[in-house]
Amino acid sequence: MVNSYFYALQFMKVIIPVAGIGSKLRPHTHTQPKALVPVAGTPILGHIVNYLYSNGLNDFVFVIGYLGEKIEQYISENFSHINSSFVLQEPREGLGHAVWLARHQIKENEEIIIYLGDTILDFDLKEFLSLTNSVVGVKKVDDPRNYGVVELNAEGLITRLEEKPSIPKSNLALAGIYRFKESSLLMECLSEMIKSKKEAKAEYHLTDGIMMAINRGVKITTIPVGNWFDCGNKESLLETNATLLKRNSEINKTLFHYENTIIIEPVQIHESAEIRNSIIGPNVSIGEKTMINNSIVSESIIGAYSQLETAVIHKSVIGNDSYLKGLSQSLNLGDSTEIDFS
Repeated sequence: MVNSYFYALQFMKVIIPVAGIGSKLRPHTHTQPKALVPVAGTPILGHIVNYLYSNGLNDFVFVIGYLGEKIEQYISENFSHINSSFVLQEPREGLGHAVWLARHQIKENEEIIIYLGDTILDFDLKEFLSLTNSVVGVKKVDDPRNYGVVELNAEGLITRLEEKPSIPKSNLALAGIYRFKESSLLMECLSEMIKSKKEAKAEYHLTDGIMMAINRGVKITTIPVGNWFDCGNKESLLETNATLLKRNSEINKTLFHYENTIIIEPVQIHESAEIRNSIIGPNVSIGEKTMINNSIVSESIIGAYSQLETAVIHKSVIGNDSYLKGLSQSLNLGDSTEIDFS
């Protein structure tokens, strides 16, 4: 049974769309894609690829766009052991369009998994991959108007999907993970949708393509998602950082030796960081080669090659190559920035 499971994985391809601009995470996404923003010491995309690869998936297609060369560089430097290819989405015309662009990387009727590259999910991947029908991840939400929404019949099969309905008939939201056994039919539906220019708000929605496939007889079921970390803004990014640090607290425990410094766990500190005369934590991630002196940092993410002097920060995101001196505020400071409030 185990061997057949891993044998089946050899015929699955993962499509990860990472072409978005990430405007809600500016200024950080001015200089790097949202998928590469670090959370608990690892870029968002790194969490996703690590989880999928550790469960036996090895064939990936990344749909890139904005600053796509940085995605390619990150994957080549950190995941040289996976089979990876890259497809450019330009212009960006929605998730359905992104998946459709990957069609030439998919063999006929090769099973595909689509995993949004800016979302970290808790779900049972082995159950997700072992279900007989095609399947999508869903989660109940309080206000489904901002999501793709799923309606089910008595047998648990999807009867309808709608993108951001004004009057939702269900509170089951699509969580950003999909598996399709009938990949050729899905691509055919997306092709028809795009060629006929059936646009909704200037985007081609994946939900519309899936709905076309359902109308042609494809049976799709759902699997519940536990934690759903949509790292789309500063607040959700910090919440995800704190949750993952707490979850990995046993892994992160290290004998910290920093001069005249108090560490309040959980924290994730790169081994090359230098810290003196400071209080760090809880829920703090610090990147490589960063220097912190005479500062208090809590509930924050500090990028690589940055420097903090005499700063008190809380619930802040500091980008790479930044310098901060003499400030007590909540910040959203981008890469390559220098501020001196002394």
